[in-house]
Amino acid sequence: MEGGRQKCELLKALEALKKASKEIEANPVGAAEKGDDGCDSPSMKALLQLQSGSCDLLSGDPQLTNLSDLLNRLRCLASSIRSPSCRDDGECGRSCGGNGGILGSIRWLRSSHSHEISRVAGSIGAEIQSWIDRESADRLVSALRSISPFVARGEEVEEEEEEEGEALVRALQARISQGFDRGLQDVLLRSGAFAAVESALADVAAPKRVRECAATAVLALVRFNKAVFVGPVLMGPTVGALVSMSSASASATALRALNGLIRAIRSPLVDELHARGQIPRLVGLLGGSVAVEVRILALDWALEIGYFGRKEAIDAMIAEGLIKRLTALQRSDLGDALIEMDGGGRGAVPVGQLRWGRGVGKEERQFLEARPFASCVSRWAVQVEVGEGLRQREKREIKREVVARVREAAASEAEAATALAEVLWGSTLW
Repeated sequence: MEGGRQKCELLKALEALKKASKEIEANPVGAAEKGDDGCDSPSMKALLQLQSGSCDLLSGDPQLTNLSDLLNRLRCLASSIRSPSCRDDGECGRSCGGNGGILGSIRWLRSSHSHEISRVAGSIGAEIQSWIDRESADRLVSALRSISPFVARGEEVEEEEEEEGEALVRALQARISQGFDRGLQDVLLRSGAFAAVESALADVAAPKRVRECAATAVLALVRFNKAVFVGPVLMGPTVGALVSMSSASASATALRALNGLIRAIRSPLVDELHARGQIPRLVGLLGGSVAVEVRILALDWALEIGYFGRKEAIDAMIAEGLIKRLTALQRSDLGDALIEMDGGGRGAVPVGQLRWGRGVGKEERQFLEARPFASCVSRWAVQVEVGEGLRQREKREIKREVVARVREAAASEAEAATALAEVLWGSTLW
């Protein structure tokens, strides 16, 4: 724990130094010149103290060599811009006048030095960020691994350990959500951060909060760089862990992460779900005994599979009673038929526009928020119709199957007529 606190203090200090480098980058001349009291600006003082007071630290770590060189360069530039030869003093201004001659040379020299100080400060900030990334990744891996001994012994994880693990995973997610960074990617790969996060997600005995944070972090890592992290997701325990958490624990966070992964990875992940026999477990989440939030997310999952899934996956969903479950949801208090939105058919929402939100006004959106299962049968059918997983012949076959299943599942002729009207003509409004 003592080592963890020391790392935390180091990270706080590095964040302060990064802030100082940004201030110098934004105002190089003001930061480089001494104030009226003859002292350096706070930002310049902080970086120069790092250069002079941490020589052993910087020189002893090969990864900090560039930072050490940049700090030496910054000290030289700051000294140069303060030198008499680089100052526009009154005597020089009176004797030279205008913009040429010595005065022009001085101004050019100061401008050149200020641009170089700004550039060097920016590079220092980047090096400090890399340092922060390395320390943060090491701390994350260490914290997640420290949870394992508690789990292995069957003991309850200490609250402090759980909170630290959760906070560090959230910090990782926030960092990678800033956009792609090759240096950060190298740090993550070298430190084994993905493996540590995936291990925490897959550990059924780990705290639920940590597992849910890990689920969200895995999605963020895939979005960060699909080329690197999609393979491990498809081959590792992530998919099974997310399905298990969604179905056994009714975790909305896990199901939301799974939906995000399907949108990011598309058909390959749907194929993996089908190959592992996970589709029936997820269709079961559309049942009436499941929490409403989870059922809404399960409907989103079904819509995603309908769009990206190949015929085998679609057939598996239908065989598991998908249409019957969707019909029941549409019949529930949170369902309705969009073509009957105002009781007279006026202002109805074209079903085919719902997937991407085109043409849906404020009134329709409010209606869907109040009744999330409205027209869910036809919404799923439209997804299959316009999706990218099936051939045209297969789409026609699925549509005929949906029509037959709707007739079987409907509680009345009126309900069947309304649902079939949306299924048969919903996609033509796309």
